[in-house]
Amino acid sequence: MTNTLKIKIVNLIKCFDNGRCITDGLNLDIPQGKLTCIIGRSGEGKSVLLKQIIGLVNPTSGNIFVDGVDTASLSEKDKRNNFKKFGYVFQFAALLDSLNVFENVGIVDLENGVDQDTVFEKVKEKLSLVGLGQDTIYKYPSELSGGMKKRVGLARTLMSNPEIILYDEPTTGLDPITVKLVHELISSTQKKLNITSIVISHDVDIFNYADKVALLYEGKIRSEVEAKNIWDSTDPYIYQFIRGLSEGPIQVEKNDDED
Repeated sequence: MTNTLKIKIVNLIKCFDNGRCITDGLNLDIPQGKLTCIIGRSGEGKSVLLKQIIGLVNPTSGNIFVDGVDTASLSEKDKRNNFKKFGYVFQFAALLDSLNVFENVGIVDLENGVDQDTVFEKVKEKLSLVGLGQDTIYKYPSELSGGMKKRVGLARTLMSNPEIILYDEPTTGLDPITVKLVHELISSTQKKLNITSIVISHDVDIFNYADKVALLYEGKIRSEVEAKNIWDSTDPYIYQFIRGLSEGPIQVEKNDDED
């Protein structure tokens, strides 16, 4: 593995008791310090793939190399240590309504008995990273907009200083303006902190911020393209998905006068 890879997935298989294999010989390279977007139809197993990468779901077979270490074969103790490299941003931010922003963001440190003043300074720093000021600290989730909730959820993830952040459909249920703001937030955070980021998304706006796009189809990564070239791609799987075509994969012919 080259030094530019953070994660390398090799022949990953995950089958459930009903016999269905949600990942079926999947291979994927995740570059270090970049933003990779995984796309695919609903029900293709994108969230299950994320959970295998982070270690919440054990694969049936195959390898997941993180920094060159095959995490699929680690002991439970070593898996817990490896888990610390990751941050996970949930689909709906998963904030606790009964806690204010300070308590939501600092929840792990507070439960572990860290001094409140120390936690306050750390929470303030992480909120600043996601574009929120001190005036937000004592607000409750019900007082926040959808975009602000996403920012608070990301700030909470940043509290553990992760090397890798996984975003599970972070813009679900948001209006187009807020979608753009959340994508800008993901991109700016990735660039400022040089964090390896993996985003599951159905919003094509993410292509404006991602470095790489990988398409999951029937248990395998069928296509990998640079995000900046995606709209010009003649790959049949990519072409079908981003244009919302129901039949496929189709054969796309490139015109002779195209570069």
